[in-house]
Amino acid sequence: MMWFRRDLRCFDHAALHAALTSSRRVYCVFVFDREILDVLPRRADRRVEFILHSVNELQRELARHGGGLTILHGSAREEIPALAARLKADAVFANHDYEPAAIERDQAIEASLAGGRCAFITRKDQVIFEKDELLTQAGRPFSVFTAYKNAWLKRLDGFFMQAYPVEKYWDRLAGDTVKSMPTLEAMGFKPTNLLELGVVPGMTGASKLFADFKERMADYDKRRDFPALRGPSYLSVHLRFGTISIRALAREAWQAANRGAAVWLSELIWRDFYFMILYHHPRVVSHAFHPEYDAIRFANDPDLWRAWCEGRTGYPLVDAAMRQLNTSGYMHNRLRMVAASFLVKDLHVDWRRGERYFAEHLNDYDLAANNGGWQWAASTGCDAQPYFRIFNPVTQAQKFDAGGKFIRLYVPELKGCDDKTIHAPWLMSPAQQAKAGVLIGRDYPAPIVDHATARRTTLDLYTRAKNP
Repeated sequence: MMWFRRDLRCFDHAALHAALTSSRRVYCVFVFDREILDVLPRRADRRVEFILHSVNELQRELARHGGGLTILHGSAREEIPALAARLKADAVFANHDYEPAAIERDQAIEASLAGGRCAFITRKDQVIFEKDELLTQAGRPFSVFTAYKNAWLKRLDGFFMQAYPVEKYWDRLAGDTVKSMPTLEAMGFKPTNLLELGVVPGMTGASKLFADFKERMADYDKRRDFPALRGPSYLSVHLRFGTISIRALAREAWQAANRGAAVWLSELIWRDFYFMILYHHPRVVSHAFHPEYDAIRFANDPDLWRAWCEGRTGYPLVDAAMRQLNTSGYMHNRLRMVAASFLVKDLHVDWRRGERYFAEHLNDYDLAANNGGWQWAASTGCDAQPYFRIFNPVTQAQKFDAGGKFIRLYVPELKGCDDKTIHAPWLMSPAQQAKAGVLIGRDYPAPIVDHATARRTTLDLYTRAKNP
């Protein structure tokens, strides 16, 4: 039995290949796991809709090759062993998951399957290198990214990026065991604006985006930091749910041999790095990688927190970033760093609160990357930016959205401002405000904190935590 999870494709698939090459017949299954879905805070969740469409395409594609996909809605801990027993399966195949809760779930399922003399066999699929495959010379996990990256690149060769040829074994797929696709409503969810935003779920969507990005990859290093430009690959949600193979992406970047491809490959290595950190240090889910920073007592002002969440801090680039997230479930990577730094180091709100907010709203939310990114911005993580490096939200806007194009898209109150005043609109004179058609404090908020003052407070908080 092949259990699909965050690997919603039927090509270049490690576990599916292992199942097909070692079995006479392979039944495929996907579980809408209630232990995950029922605790989601919002009933209109774009990720659930993305999964639903992606699973639908996977089911159609398996059927096209003579197979089927049994779709269940319940607890995976119960449904997987029960289905394996009904099918008299000798083994259940799946790909590795590295999140602490998923590891505990898999251990429970493995024990339950063993009671029925059914094996639980897993494979590496969502990263290039995992667990203990890369260690320091002292035999320990890396904690510095540059050293990890060097080891990653040194070990990389074609073997680690070759595809798994599942298409050779389609004749071993078993037909559907007849469980129809549940609707969003049946699972307790509501439709979202996912498709209206132009997001194409599933393998088809991933393939189109990858084809587009390959034409732009050489310029990635020049365009990636500018949110108004089409610079990123936009493949993160597809990597999250496995509608595309990480091996195919790494192989393309590795073979391209240009500056843009090298920089993008480095981003894929960061992804592996954070998976490795989460696997070896599961405490980072709720604690700072550097324990001394758990001593920081953040103010956590509720009014400042709400202003950040709603995109009304008075700092245009931060507000544009948060409004992009709230309306689309996506935030540009440069803006993730700016927004995170602002919450922690300007508003003095605990990074864990921001991490949870992103976890609830990001279409591409991935615990390892999200946690790693927030701890990097908060200077609490491994190889994070030093705590005294604090993004200035105005200079970041001037550098990466100089013409204000991105700001105007999400903060239309400021569309009448010129390219110079739009980054710090509170500095406009009354005459300038009248000309721009925006009154600061009425149409758009004044800054809720002074950056220079907040910076001094941050330095004091971190210094006292580091040197109590």
